[in-house]
Amino acid sequence: MMSKLNFIPIIVGTDINAYNMSISFHEEYGVNPILVGRGELPFTKFSTIPGKIEYFPKLGEPEEFPKIMEKVAKKYGKSGKKLMLVGTNDMYVRYIVENAEFLKKYFVFNYPSIEVMDTLQYKANFYQLCEEYGIDYPTTRFYNCASIEKPFDDKKILYPLILKPSNVILYLDLKFEGKEKVYKAENEEEVNRILHLLHNAGYHDEIIIQEFIPGDDTLMWDGVVYADQNKNVQLVALGQVVLQEHTPTAIGNYTSIISRFDKDLMRKMQDFIEYIGYTGFANFDLKYDTRDGKFKVFEINIRQGRSSYYVTRLGHNLARYLVDDCVDNKKKDVVYANGEFLFSVVPKKVLRDFVENNEINAECRRLIKEGKWANPLFYPKDKSLKRKLYMAARQYNYYQKYKNNQW
Repeated sequence: MMSKLNFIPIIVGTDINAYNMSISFHEEYGVNPILVGRGELPFTKFSTIPGKIEYFPKLGEPEEFPKIMEKVAKKYGKSGKKLMLVGTNDMYVRYIVENAEFLKKYFVFNYPSIEVMDTLQYKANFYQLCEEYGIDYPTTRFYNCASIEKPFDDKKILYPLILKPSNVILYLDLKFEGKEKVYKAENEEEVNRILHLLHNAGYHDEIIIQEFIPGDDTLMWDGVVYADQNKNVQLVALGQVVLQEHTPTAIGNYTSIISRFDKDLMRKMQDFIEYIGYTGFANFDLKYDTRDGKFKVFEINIRQGRSSYYVTRLGHNLARYLVDDCVDNKKKDVVYANGEFLFSVVPKKVLRDFVENNEINAECRRLIKEGKWANPLFYPKDKSLKRKLYMAARQYNYYQKYKNNQW
């Protein structure tokens, strides 16, 4: 079907986010996207959905990224079709934004300006903006790991605390024993042990230190907003997290989400995105604080999330929003997604046994019984037997992960 379309999707990445975007394009247009990645990952390696996967080991190097993408553009631009560029992780999106003027010669895409991106990614700036606009966020402190001579000794902050690197791209490439995506500290001694660990591992940038908001995974919420190239919001979707990953290196990655509708919260996200002049997909990470009845934002990712596929299954295909805006320049009124759907990449048995909230557990079972659910990793039109076998084994391993890891 690609020959009948006036565009070719070029997806940068080979992970689960890249796969979910690939099947979103395939569902909507019957097209087989081109993937560009650093190396093979099992989510996409054996898949029949990508038309081709181009591997470039140096894709993660900032000076090489624009050169590689130019090669890709010259190869696939010969058809005369528009090349729809989609990034799938923070690093690739940053490279796209930093090289936007150069890449616009070859691709169409929709991402925020470098100024807006930096405001959201540098958390001190982001939380200051939240303060100005009235967006709630957890009590937060910052510590620069460039020097650890002065220990952290804030007596006003309440334990336990969450510690996480502000510079995610720098942290991603560090390899060391004891590495976790997010750290939890019960006291001051643990905080300083973690700070020393990170400093000695080569992380010499800012650390975010936040009060832990109590409660299980179901108090986490996910928001997806799309703002067109003219900075007008076209789509707002909301989901309640059922489960997140519980392994130390993957905590914070959502594995199950139920779609929700809360017009007030959705309008608040829309207004904030339009207030800062954002363009493209934005993914809100929030948690509901039962102590004061407020939703508190942790961060806003400058791309669709790895779990944003639930929006596609609500009838608002993520790929269609990109194509309608960037390829066909269609104007749309804002839509607040409303409907019932359970997104899950874990087996039903994991949901049944490890969702502690009885009401949510029962809702999951009902949605599964009614057929209002899907695991995108088992996309029916992906015909690869090797991939199906790998994913089946991965499903079994998920149960062991939840059994052996608590957060």
